[in-house]
Amino acid sequence: MRKTFLPLAMSAMLLLGACGSNQANNGQSASSSASASPSSASGADTVVYQSETGPIEVPAHPQRIVVLTRFLTGNVLILGVPLIGVDEMSKDNPNFADQLKDAEVISDENPEKIMELQPDLIIADVDNQNLDKMRKIAPTVAYTYGKVDFKQQEIEIGKLLNKEKEASAWVEDFDARSKQAGEEIRAKIGADATVSVIETFNKQLYVYGANFGRGTEILYGQFGLKMPPKVEEGTKSDGYAALSTEVLGDFMGDYVIFSKDEDEDNSFQDTETYKSLPAVQNGHVFEANAKAFYFNDPISMEYQMQFFVEQFLG
Repeated sequence: MRKTFLPLAMSAMLLLGACGSNQANNGQSASSSASASPSSASGADTVVYQSETGPIEVPAHPQRIVVLTRFLTGNVLILGVPLIGVDEMSKDNPNFADQLKDAEVISDENPEKIMELQPDLIIADVDNQNLDKMRKIAPTVAYTYGKVDFKQQEIEIGKLLNKEKEASAWVEDFDARSKQAGEEIRAKIGADATVSVIETFNKQLYVYGANFGRGTEILYGQFGLKMPPKVEEGTKSDGYAALSTEVLGDFMGDYVIFSKDEDEDNSFQDTETYKSLPAVQNGHVFEANAKAFYFNDPISMEYQMQFFVEQFLG
């Protein structure tokens, strides 16, 4: 069974409670300026959450939550709040398996099934085309992926779920632990060592820049590691770049994180170009389970950090 790299306080919270996209930036969403406040209309049972799309009356202590956007599933789970419905990709995430064993797989394209679950809160993406239908089922709060960084995003979910204190505690603790780990890793591999993050999807190989999940927030942000110049240049606009085998060497750093899905076409690893890369020959390619590595929610990032510490520091 996979170890969980969580501070004791957060582990206790989980046991008690439930036990692509745009680049992130350090901006603030409209909801980050104020916590949810009690609703004068409904008393203590509801609060008004200042979302990026405007104020929304939500349950003060929601217990039947549906999350339609996979990038926020772990943000809710780490706060010990139960989920009754999630997307298929979240359900398949091995990091979430224990906490989602009783959750239903749902989709906004099947509002009837969501209605049958009787949710008291729905969390979605602002790009969801069926938000109006969702709002007829339950209070629906939508977020823009990457509008705020991963720390502020968790605090926002904390505000929404009346768990801001717990969310802030995780942010502060993870920030300190990850920066300390970064200092140790830079001391071992060298301050000028470069790191690349790659992944195959639909028979295409990609390299990822900062703030695009797959551990990039940790590597380049929290750890302060460097990406190769070609990666920095190539991912500047979209956050990622498609690669061909011919140019692979230009984008590979001294160390390579391969977010690997065994169901994808990973035949590039059999090419002489790949085998001749210094990172490959030096044993500096670290393969991670892509299904557990995609996202930048707290649970995924705890897994990613444990992986990095084990791989870089042994």
